[in-house]
Amino acid sequence: MIIILVKQILQMFLLAGFGYLLFRSGKISLEGSKTLGNILIFASLPAVIINGFLVDRTPEHVKGLLWSAAGAAVLLLMSILISHFAFRKDGVAAFASAFSNPGFFGIPLVVATIGQGAVFYAAPYIAFLNIGQWTYGVSRLNGQPVLQGFQPKKLIRAPFVIAILTGLVLFVTQLPLPAIVRSCLSSIAGLNTPLAMFTVGVYLAQTDLAKMVRRGSLYVVSILRLLVIPFIALLILKLLPASMVEMKTVLLIAIACPVGSNVAVYAQLHGKDYPYAVETVIISTILSIATIPFMLYLSELIW
Repeated sequence: MIIILVKQILQMFLLAGFGYLLFRSGKISLEGSKTLGNILIFASLPAVIINGFLVDRTPEHVKGLLWSAAGAAVLLLMSILISHFAFRKDGVAAFASAFSNPGFFGIPLVVATIGQGAVFYAAPYIAFLNIGQWTYGVSRLNGQPVLQGFQPKKLIRAPFVIAILTGLVLFVTQLPLPAIVRSCLSSIAGLNTPLAMFTVGVYLAQTDLAKMVRRGSLYVVSILRLLVIPFIALLILKLLPASMVEMKTVLLIAIACPVGSNVAVYAQLHGKDYPYAVETVIISTILSIATIPFMLYLSELIW
């Protein structure tokens, strides 16, 4: 599994390289990169999530979904608390280290190493993570109380929430979808990895690389996001039964992913240090080529 994981990560970095070259050559503009982001958020990621719920409603799957929801809540709370105390005066770093990138980075790794059906276990993590970003993340960026400015109605209309609710309905009712609909969903879901990595490449193309690699705080954020938090998560997940190894692996991959690109989106939206936010995404993404396989290797030894 480790070899498959490394190959998948390398492939994703090659895709990021194409995104870099396309932006540098003027084939993707800033406006075009925003369009890619909209396709990711409103089409490909929702399709991936819905696809993940298209499994038989067996007692094992129901139990696994409940356990994955509980595990996701515990792991995210742990991640938020560690980040909060580690970066009391740096809202961008607190946001970046607390929240990984399971939707755009983790799901392709889960599909490559375990299979499409395992995405089912990642859905609660993605849901809770996005809620955390809308509440804790935004509050840290703005130096506000956690619930200030929180808009439940807007959250409910978010594409990832709609996708999860749709997937849950399909899972519970076992409503059969026409073959053409399932094929269309799979095709749209297939856009997730290349478009997400093209976007990372576009971020990279807008960055002063020489200045970025000398910024020490980026490595502190990355160490916390890629090593400290995943290792603690690994120990927490060890408490679950060995029979749940597939679900545990999905959650470990989700929390071991690099900084989520939403930190850059929210930083730009709220007028914060957008270049710094982008750099946390890029450095952690580059370093994750070594840290994610390392965490999976440790899990095989410890579990």
